[in-house]
Amino acid sequence: MKIFATGDTHGNFERFRPEYFPEGRELTKEDVVLQLGDFGGVWFGDERDDEALDWLEGLPFTVAFVSGNHENYDALARYPVELWHGGKVQPIRPHVLHLMRGQVFELAGRTFFTMGGAASHDIEDGILSLDDPNFERKYRMLQRKERARFRIDHLSWWKEELPSDEEYAEARRNLDAHGWEVDYILTHCAPTSIALRFSRHNVADHLTDFLQTVKDRTQYHYWLFGHHHLNQAIDQKHIVLWEQIVQIL
Repeated sequence: MKIFATGDTHGNFERFRPEYFPEGRELTKEDVVLQLGDFGGVWFGDERDDEALDWLEGLPFTVAFVSGNHENYDALARYPVELWHGGKVQPIRPHVLHLMRGQVFELAGRTFFTMGGAASHDIEDGILSLDDPNFERKYRMLQRKERARFRIDHLSWWKEELPSDEEYAEARRNLDAHGWEVDYILTHCAPTSIALRFSRHNVADHLTDFLQTVKDRTQYHYWLFGHHHLNQAIDQKHIVLWEQIVQIL
């Protein structure tokens, strides 16, 4: 089994084409490309997603993703939950898998802890509700504003971008079961101490603080994350990925 990793795709999967990822030609469905959130393949929640998802299923390898802050969580919630390599997944297609939060998977003899999600930072102008009787007026006002950054609840933003209490509890249970020792950590956002390095606009939140606890308490070899649209080794253990596809095992 070979394992690769890549960052945010936002529904654009061109990087998996053979001309950009020639290594993929030699892989099989036993091999996995791990995608680090803002997957975007389950976005409309209807047949408009089918072409891209079916194309991903047709690739020689398996694609497995953690969730980001730009996912349609209403649509994701409709998929069944199964066990795969020791942890819970939602099969979007037989070989396109959502790696659920707080899980520990065993791949190629290594353990991987997954904790998707992140707080959106492109909502400075607010989150609109379709149920608001003033929605149309607010929407038109924001559209007239230069570089307005807003989202619409249940259409382009979901509160489930951040984990629930139950998901945090499951993460702790699974880390307890493994003695807080894993080989790899896969997340979308970074722990607080790393996240605050990227921009003065970044702020700590409940998830980054939880991940900071994981960082401080867990024994691990590598931590891979996305979210920041960078390809960079922060240090010997922590790597942020965006367009690059890198082999890790």
